[in-house]
Amino acid sequence: MKTKLYQYLIISVIASFSFSCQDFEEINTDPNNPAETPSNMLFSGTQKKIMDYVYDVWFSGRQSLLYAQYWGQRNYTEEDRYQIRESVNNNYFNVFYTLIANLDKVIELNTNPETAAVSSAYGNNSNQIAAAKILKAWLFSIMTDTWGNIPYSEAGKLEEGIYYPKYDSQELIYEELIKELTEAAGLIDESDVAFVGGDRIYFGDASKWKKFANSLKLRLAVHTSKVSGSKWKEQIAEALAGGVFENNGDVAAYHYGSAPEYSYFYEGFFISARNDFSVTRPFVDILKGQRDTLNDKTHPWENVVDPRLPIYTTPHNNGEYTGIPYGISSGNMTAALRNMAPNLYAAPPVVLNPDFPVPLMTYAEVQFIISEYRDFSEDEYRKGVNASIEYWAGLDGTAPDKTVTDGYIEAVSQNVNAETVALQKYIDLYMNGMEAWTEIRRTGYPTQLLRPGEISVVNVTTENETEELRFEPLSDTKGQIIARVKYPTNESTLNKPGFEEAISKLEDRTNNYYTPMFWDKRRTEGAHPANK
Repeated sequence: MKTKLYQYLIISVIASFSFSCQDFEEINTDPNNPAETPSNMLFSGTQKKIMDYVYDVWFSGRQSLLYAQYWGQRNYTEEDRYQIRESVNNNYFNVFYTLIANLDKVIELNTNPETAAVSSAYGNNSNQIAAAKILKAWLFSIMTDTWGNIPYSEAGKLEEGIYYPKYDSQELIYEELIKELTEAAGLIDESDVAFVGGDRIYFGDASKWKKFANSLKLRLAVHTSKVSGSKWKEQIAEALAGGVFENNGDVAAYHYGSAPEYSYFYEGFFISARNDFSVTRPFVDILKGQRDTLNDKTHPWENVVDPRLPIYTTPHNNGEYTGIPYGISSGNMTAALRNMAPNLYAAPPVVLNPDFPVPLMTYAEVQFIISEYRDFSEDEYRKGVNASIEYWAGLDGTAPDKTVTDGYIEAVSQNVNAETVALQKYIDLYMNGMEAWTEIRRTGYPTQLLRPGEISVVNVTTENETEELRFEPLSDTKGQIIARVKYPTNESTLNKPGFEEAISKLEDRTNNYYTPMFWDKRRTEGAHPANK
């Protein structure tokens, strides 16, 4: 009966229209709403969404910036102590794959002969493909360094009948990402634009996209320095030959505009009207050149104040720079302890400006990588420190005092080694919590950060007695700073075969926080494993 009714409806519809299919298509085509989104608009919207999700007060604010101990929460400190919100974890995992699919669509629009000619009006086809591949590689590197093994080779292949993509090994993903970046750099025609509009990172400059591809290749290569023998140095040599960042003008940063196109760090504080975060005591003490007397930790350049201190944070109402205790329980985070740190909501630093250009990768980071590649060379180290100070001062709208800068560089360059290079890189990576967290796991530095069980603050109780409040994680991390984020629980139902296989490859065959990334050798080879 249902079949017959359906047939009758089809016949009546056909009989009602005597014009041709071509006429029907013309009548139903809205010139103001094209059937296919222009490739530059798709790239632009995807680019912004990636930045909004990676650099916000959730994925960054309540995860990587906390894990790197740049920020601590003022009220609810559960995430500081590695208790994630499952709904947030599920959401970001899903959204990132949606955005990967959008970048694949940009590549398809510029590859498919049926759409490539139209897309060429929005930028050189090969350059558009290259830029999409580079941003895709950057996002995939964020994802794999968060969760470890993830779907990669079979991701986004629903049309090919793959409903349950396998989880590829992180080692394989790294190999493929480096190949993708090498290929992307080779595709770029520097005599033409990447996009005629919409690109808020490089504004269509193909030459800068090429430098970003090679610079990102440096980053991924150095991540593997403890596990790949001499291969990482070979990959860095290739990237250097291809051309990397040459100055602060090459920095990869997303440029937000005026409202409502504001940074999501700004949104999290001022649009949402929340005052959830302050800079931490460990980070402020590093910038002040102050040793951690609570845990008997030294500082490689004691009593040397970093010129970036007043850029990264604001002074307390007494004019002193202090940080909030990190990793203590919400119940112990009293008003008195909160007030140890400045109220960033009341006196926002440059990173909370609505148009703060969020850095994906800096020129200073490139110099620190090259320094490590050259066995911790002093020349590149000094260039990195200087570039970082100049870059951050520029964002703050102030010209750095050359005498102060030169004096600081001299003071922090007395011993250039694995620790000092890692520590200066950590300072430069402020607000890029994901990369800072990765470097902490790879190198074991900075040692000034709190490890589980160490003293965060000595509190004076109402009885005028003192008590030691320690950093006590809510999830097992085997005594280390968190090694990974657990797989989202949704994957156990949406992709059960892949999820279960991925879990089987983790330590103890459990979805835990302590299974290290393939490049993380701290527990097997000591706190600061040497480059192979």
